[in-house]
Amino acid sequence: MMASLLLWWDRLLAMTIKELKQLSRDPVLLIVIAYFFTMDIYLAGSGIKMNLDNASIVVMDHDHSAMSRELVHRFRPPYFNLQGEIFSDQMARDLLDRGEVLAVLDIPADFQRNLMRGKTVSAQLMVDASNSVLGTLVSSYAGRIVARFGLEQAERKLGSNGSRWQDAPIILDRHRVYYNPNQKDPWFMSISELLTVITMLSLMLPAAAAVREKERGTIEQLAVSPLTSSQILLPKVLAMGLVILAGAAVSLFVVIVQVFGLPIQGSIPLFFAVTALYVFATAGLGLFIATLSRTLGQVVMLVILIMLPLILLSGAWTPPEAMPPALRQAMYLSPLFYYIEMSYAILMKGAGLKILGDSLLGLSLLGSVVFGFGVWRFRRQFG
Repeated sequence: MMASLLLWWDRLLAMTIKELKQLSRDPVLLIVIAYFFTMDIYLAGSGIKMNLDNASIVVMDHDHSAMSRELVHRFRPPYFNLQGEIFSDQMARDLLDRGEVLAVLDIPADFQRNLMRGKTVSAQLMVDASNSVLGTLVSSYAGRIVARFGLEQAERKLGSNGSRWQDAPIILDRHRVYYNPNQKDPWFMSISELLTVITMLSLMLPAAAAVREKERGTIEQLAVSPLTSSQILLPKVLAMGLVILAGAAVSLFVVIVQVFGLPIQGSIPLFFAVTALYVFATAGLGLFIATLSRTLGQVVMLVILIMLPLILLSGAWTPPEAMPPALRQAMYLSPLFYYIEMSYAILMKGAGLKILGDSLLGLSLLGSVVFGFGVWRFRRQFG
């Protein structure tokens, strides 16, 4: 019994080393892996921003008064980038239609006179909302600027010394932002991209390793060898899992920590243990893809087909609270949903097993089903 067990592990080790050697002889795939774990993470962290930044805006100032100029001056960097003044509604529509500006601020005539008389004055903001995220941000930021300007004018109307406000009740807004106090987008975006890259490669690399055997005609040789189906498929998952974990370590410690300055709050071993569990869970889908594909091109297409629902149902792009009830329940069928919850909790919140218990249990159960299904399909075809 002991001799058989040692032989089984010896064959598993030999096949794992063989998979790593095969990967090392594929320079194109190595370059792709290196790119995704370095440049792709860097570009996602440095190039994608969730806050408004230098939104282009032009002004139609029909009043040209001191107050109108003061309001226009509020729309300044870093949130807005004033592109100048225009003089007609047609010019405003043309600029918005061509996408040359995101917003047009229209200040009516007699703006200052009506304010001085205590009358209600409306300033119009025309926004290009073809990009709904940017359009919403522009409207929100502009609304806050105009509201602040209006409050200051009301204070001036009541008295420059603010004496009428001294006895008024005041609500002090003392808020504290946890986990990302400076609200740095690179911290969130780089981690999000790393988790997406791990998902994609966990699907693609095991499937590519199996399909490469098909293309070269060696899968039949392995099938008639003394190796069991487990000794054929597990080394592919182990070898590619080691590569993914190594790439994740490079991304985390070289790009995310060193370049973007993320302070890791939680246990690094726990993060890599959860990552290893997730890699094996999604590798089951990779083995399933391998049973359906005959070429690497088919592998890529099926990976895209499977990845999109995983990402859309993970909460990475859309918060669960914003989803319809049916899709919110379907999120529990996405392994990435649990992985994202645990990864952010470990890296940014310092969460431990006590907090992550439910998510870890969900990923373990779902991963067992998914990996078991992939192994069953692989054994059925090649066993």
